[in-house]
Amino acid sequence: MAQRARFANVQAVLFDLDGTLIDSAPDLAAAADTMRVARGLPSLPLAHYRPMAGAGARGLLAVAFDMTPEHVDYDTLREEFFCIYERSLTQRTQIFDGVPELLATFLNQGMKWGVVTNKAERFTLPLTRAMAMFESAGAIVSGDTTPFAKPHPAPLLEAARRMGVQASRCVYVGDDERDIVAGLAAGMATVAVTYGYLGAQADTNRWGANATINCVNELLPLLHFSGTA
Repeated sequence: MAQRARFANVQAVLFDLDGTLIDSAPDLAAAADTMRVARGLPSLPLAHYRPMAGAGARGLLAVAFDMTPEHVDYDTLREEFFCIYERSLTQRTQIFDGVPELLATFLNQGMKWGVVTNKAERFTLPLTRAMAMFESAGAIVSGDTTPFAKPHPAPLLEAARRMGVQASRCVYVGDDERDIVAGLAAGMATVAVTYGYLGAQADTNRWGANATINCVNELLPLLHFSGTA
């Protein structure tokens, strides 16, 4: 059950991208699995890749090839993975249930919203441009937009700056511990989501988030802003 805490005087809500707003695991997994099959290895089901989707190439190559970044061929395979994924950013990716309706409510109430992801601009920008939902975002900050990626607070502070909102008036929502660490470091209220790419070992209770939700529909009751009861 979602916590009943309410965040007062919220002016903007920022979201992580993969595993929070969109389910990109099928496209990410397909890219890694294409590489695996091309090397004569048996295909793996999506369920094997899904828990590591939030870790990007590092996590997916670990599943496909049991490979770490220290491997001599890692950089070469990572770029191959990037190229394959780049060609299929939205073929299988879906928006999580309830997200369009939530964002529509934000717009109706005058609430700003944005995205802060560790995904590189190389992928973030074409992906979000291909999905109409993101046209109303007040800021889209990628992992290489600032000199630091999450869990550093810099990307979140940059998003707040672009939207003209104080960080203390923002809520950050994400499905990974680094999201919560970054949000707290930026002085934002934080919400952990349990429907993303947590993995079997994740325990959101240890992250220190101000609230936890199990589905998108549980977010709105936590927010207090103009137009909310």
